[in-house]
Amino acid sequence: MKVKICGITNIGDALAACEAGADALGFVFAEEARKRGRYIAPDQAASIVAQLPPFVTVVAVCVNAPLDELEQYLTFAHIVQLCGEESPETYRPVAERVIKVFQAGADFRPEVMAPHPARAYLLDAQVRGAHGGTGAVCDWEAARNAATLGTPVILAGGLTPENVVEAVKTVRPYAVDTSGGVEASPGKKDHERIRQFIRNAKAAVPLS
Repeated sequence: MKVKICGITNIGDALAACEAGADALGFVFAEEARKRGRYIAPDQAASIVAQLPPFVTVVAVCVNAPLDELEQYLTFAHIVQLCGEESPETYRPVAERVIKVFQAGADFRPEVMAPHPARAYLLDAQVRGAHGGTGAVCDWEAARNAATLGTPVILAGGLTPENVVEAVKTVRPYAVDTSGGVEASPGKKDHERIRQFIRNAKAAVPLS
């Protein structure tokens, strides 16, 4: 089970997540993340990335960013995560380095993901007026259906150390993603909760 810790805003939290065994770190460049304390300027993120140990995937989290911005982020990030209304045409030149986000409510139909040439899909909660980071829980049954289709599925939305075991056993995703679920305060991580989340997520992988 792969684990992404998102909403990283400082080097201390980044290194704590790496030391706890995080496979990926997310840096949020979407302006709407400011209201939750999780926005970081790209140049500040690049400075943190330069101090990270090897073998940790860096994810630039964006909302409706133009292609030239995505290409700029990919000079220091491994992957861009697209959380807006991006069409396949807007990111096709960098599709092999894209995670495309979908909001999975009870009426979600996995076939809407098929036209997107992304490397993986991330399923988040469906909350009107927000592109993510709300703390609401994704519809796990909808996510479970999506996870059977072949393309790697990352489960996000309201995941915490307390519910991630049940989430993994229910959905069987490729990876899980948390931000607010391991925060001490807006934009600041609780390092013990990071350790608990990663430990619980990796211990929850079904044997079959």
